Amino acid sequence: MEFGVLGPVVAWDDAGQPVALKGPRHRAVLARLIVARGRVVPATRLVDDLWPDPPDGALSAIRTFVAALRRSLEPDRAPRSKPQLLVTEGPGYALRTDAVDAWRFEEAVEAGEYETALGLWRGPAYADFADEQWAQGERARLTELRLLAVERLASARVTAGQAAAAVAELDAHVTDHPWREEGWRLLALALYQSGRQGDALAVLRRARAMLVAQLSLDPGPALARLEEDILNQAAHLQPASVWTATAAAYQRTAGPRAQLESTVGLLRSLAVTGELAEVRRHRLAAITAAEELGDADLVARVIGAYDVPAIWTRSDDEAQAAAIVRAAERVLPTQDHPTMRARLLATIALESRGSSASRPLEAAKEAEQVARTLDDPSVLAFALNGVFIQSCREAGQSVVRDGIGAELIALAERHALPAYEILGHLIRLQSACAGADYVAADNHSAAADDLAARHDSPLVGVFTRWYDALRADTPDAYLSAAAQHPATAMPGLDAGLLTLALTTQAIRHGTPLPEPDRGPHAPDRHHGSQTPHRHHDPHSPRANLDPLTSRGDLDPHTAYIHPGPHTPDPAPGLFLELHWTLIARAARTRGDDETLARARAVLAPAAAEQAGGQSGLLTLGPIADYL
Repeated sequence: MEFGVLGPVVAWDDAGQPVALKGPRHRAVLARLIVARGRVVPATRLVDDLWPDPPDGALSAIRTFVAALRRSLEPDRAPRSKPQLLVTEGPGYALRTDAVDAWRFEEAVEAGEYETALGLWRGPAYADFADEQWAQGERARLTELRLLAVERLASARVTAGQAAAAVAELDAHVTDHPWREEGWRLLALALYQSGRQGDALAVLRRARAMLVAQLSLDPGPALARLEEDILNQAAHLQPASVWTATAAAYQRTAGPRAQLESTVGLLRSLAVTGELAEVRRHRLAAITAAEELGDADLVARVIGAYDVPAIWTRSDDEAQAAAIVRAAERVLPTQDHPTMRARLLATIALESRGSSASRPLEAAKEAEQVARTLDDPSVLAFALNGVFIQSCREAGQSVVRDGIGAELIALAERHALPAYEILGHLIRLQSACAGADYVAADNHSAAADDLAARHDSPLVGVFTRWYDALRADTPDAYLSAAAQHPATAMPGLDAGLLTLALTTQAIRHGTPLPEPDRGPHAPDRHHGSQTPHRHHDPHSPRANLDPLTSRGDLDPHTAYIHPGPHTPDPAPGLFLELHWTLIARAARTRGDDETLARARAVLAPAAAEQAGGQSGLLTLGPIADYL
């Protein structure tokens, strides 16, 4: 259920259809409770607010209005069950919701999303209660915030070199609100930057005449200075670089808290465009700086705002990830708002990738549970990403992950979340590869590439090029994929993946491993030697390793692991099934029945899948063959 007060007071159901709220006093009760922002309004106060001279039976009438509203707002509620939206508490009533257009409007203005904010307006706030004293303060506050948003949007357009487009809206703005000097200043500046110097001066003189005639005031210093600058054709009035002008203005006006939060927004953009090394250099520093300010809410916002989609199940920097998780755990108990809790929990789930501890899995589940109660698709997408990462602790989960990918795509298409739409297609590509459904995988690869081209996401091409190599199924294809992609600062892509891909390809075809630097597509310096070696193989389990070797009578493809009772379990991730398959091959060669039994138990749920196919990058063939 959503509520609208930016115009006549209305409610919409989950299909977006208006809800019948009966008479004006029913809407008045609803509006009065929305004004209270979740606080309890005593029934006696409602009586006083609804009637200047309350009639006999007014309290009974209030109860009747509330009962009718409950039937409209929760039509599926079972008889005698407790209401969830319009609740009774103590001597009065409260509305328990976050889904009010005025509150979303405020959040959008605070975030600088002025066009989005203004798009929520359907008319004057609380339009059908303009004369009610209880609504006047809220109406005045929202109206002032709207005027501020109009001016800030116009200022952004002028700064961005779109002065001509801002003129008409600003002209209407100053006509309706002639006492707002900032509106006059922006209109004159927009006219001047549109090549209309005479009109700009005329506007300033009209503003002066109006202020003197109606308010007996001279123009303030900003208008006087602009008039002088226009007469002198000051150089600084010319349109400047958008980035330079905006950054300079921001540095002048924003405090340290606002700058920290904005830094996270910039880091998100850098991560999507592939600058992961830069992001790692600054992200933990931003969290540390927020903690030093002693503001728990700020720390939570700085941590939770970094909702960059993650497809790679290996941590980019394990030490930094652990520090971020510790910071999130420290601040989590201070956060009661469900949105912030969901973001912190999703962060814990994502930054704990590769961990087999129970806490990250619990965090992922709780983040999803909380997110599904919210009206915020970006939080739900963030939480689902955490669920995806934590789904990689058990073999045979490709169907589960495919469902996550499908939900992400549908969610992202409805709410214009392109980064998560890309993530959904990559997840479904991986799941299709796990089931050897390469027609579906081809379609998801093409969709991801198309979205990446339209939304400047170059890292996507790294994964789809490796998928192309899987489809080509030749050593040269893998060598070419490794040579083409730039350094990503993602362990296991910049080093180690080529070794693993060439090994699996050779095992499946019973061919020798390629010689180092063979052929025209030999990998560049980011990939190092092509001789498979444990020091260049971050995909191997982390102990009791033998390098791939042809010494003695051992098959170089099965001397991968030294199996036995102390062989460590591979870390969770997209290569989990592949690692267990390699362990099983080595255990069989060495007659290690105990390790074989462990491998069989782990791999049995994945009997219908391809070993390694879950990555969408390489494959060792059907797991059933190895079982």
